[in-house]
Amino acid sequence: MPAFAELLERLVFTPGRNAKLALLGQWFAEQPDPDRGIGLAALTEELAFTAAKPAVIREIAAERTDPELLRLSYDYVGDLAETVALIWQPRAGVNAPPPTLSEVVETLETAPKPEVPALIAGWLDTLDAGGRLALIKLVTGGLRVGVSARLARVALAEWSGQAVEEIEEVWHAVAPPYVPLFRWLEGAAPRPDPRDAPVFRPLMLAHPLEAADLAALRAEAWRAEWKWDGIRVQLTAGPGGKRLWSRGGEDISGAFPEILAAMDFHAVLDGELLVVRDGEVAPFADLQQRLNRKTVTARMRRDYPAAVRLYDLLVEGTEDLRPLPFDARRARLEAWHARAAPARMDLSALVPFDSIEALARLRDGARAASIEGLMLKRADAPYVAGRTRGLWWKWKRDPLTVDAVLMYAQRGHGKRSSFYSDYTFGVWREDGELVPIGKAYSGYTDEELAWLDRWIRSNTVNRFGPVREVERGIVFEVAFDAAQLSSRHKSGVALRFPRIARIRRDKPVEEADSLAAVMALVENRPAAD
Repeated sequence: MPAFAELLERLVFTPGRNAKLALLGQWFAEQPDPDRGIGLAALTEELAFTAAKPAVIREIAAERTDPELLRLSYDYVGDLAETVALIWQPRAGVNAPPPTLSEVVETLETAPKPEVPALIAGWLDTLDAGGRLALIKLVTGGLRVGVSARLARVALAEWSGQAVEEIEEVWHAVAPPYVPLFRWLEGAAPRPDPRDAPVFRPLMLAHPLEAADLAALRAEAWRAEWKWDGIRVQLTAGPGGKRLWSRGGEDISGAFPEILAAMDFHAVLDGELLVVRDGEVAPFADLQQRLNRKTVTARMRRDYPAAVRLYDLLVEGTEDLRPLPFDARRARLEAWHARAAPARMDLSALVPFDSIEALARLRDGARAASIEGLMLKRADAPYVAGRTRGLWWKWKRDPLTVDAVLMYAQRGHGKRSSFYSDYTFGVWREDGELVPIGKAYSGYTDEELAWLDRWIRSNTVNRFGPVREVERGIVFEVAFDAAQLSSRHKSGVALRFPRIARIRRDKPVEEADSLAAVMALVENRPAAD
């Protein structure tokens, strides 16, 4: 456990990607099995302990300290795990060695629920502050040290010398603590064979199309599709089972059982998950009602019917089609879809054009059609993992902007954990009330972040746990892709992909935009009666 605590601390205070990869490689090389695999599973959020919820941590902490002191400390620190790690008072006379990582995991997986609080308290007594923080983060989830599952697989590739694409294709066929995976990567065993298991294949990604790239395009060499405003998914089905994967390889099958039920085939497909009513694509805000849910109600499925618009056919039966050019894969996809006729799935139509100028005019009309833009795919391009420049381009419509007032701020994570870097902003309603329309945590420089952090600390007017309400004194120019109706916001509207374009120090807050102006930008808005 101390070694894992040291790894987490170093990852938190190591912002650089290459430095994080080096730290992970060192962990893989130096830690024994099963600890290195358990650490890997924890970092990639593959561990979950149902009996060790944050409420349990709060209760055992309250037994060791004054509840009011705990409340005030938590309000100041803003993170429960960090608060308890710092305030914890070990029992006198405890001389037991700290637990190993595998001991913690194996014990929690088998311990009866009533015994869990005493187990955690006993372990906390044996650890220092850093170890206590690591333990609490481990058992409650959400390590937030800037390591994604993709970064972890890249680290495995760099450490072992194997291609990351090879690792990704067996990743979901090996369960934590990944002993067969590590044995293969060290050359001590053959590559794990996923056989017919529904494993994730790395997706092919596109580069944003810039003016210089556009000038070099020849219309006859490219194919175009609309860029639909949903989430990219992969459908994998066969004798070994079926799964619906997000673009990052996360299993989201449980949130979309109707899609899973329709996957009565042996193939791997690439597509866009959408909410579709009567053949019309609903705003992304509707799809958000279904995302990040382990289970969904019948009413949710009725009100937000999910569908997949298919882009590509990667594997048909046991035949890997990815080396084929796009035109050949497209023909195979159309023939497969005509035969299989899967429910809740249609084809993303190819957009006809005879010149790049004609395509540009189509792209200019994308906003009126509530479409994100265009995807351009080279006719002879194979399907390759990752973002290979020159094969696929995404040509999004130009963003919209709004001037909004900073309302609330919250500390970030990782290298930004000491800064107020997550900002909620709003616009003026007719009655003079400021109502929130979104949240952003990108688009500013390090110098601007430092300035904003100082201003927020000096202009806080209220506290709600980790959230700080501030004086109405700063206007942001916020760029976003679309405005959509949202019942989750008091304003009734939410922004798609908001980011800070600039800080409007020149603009009084009274001159920020109105809610009516934002509502005028809403797409797919129901017509007035």
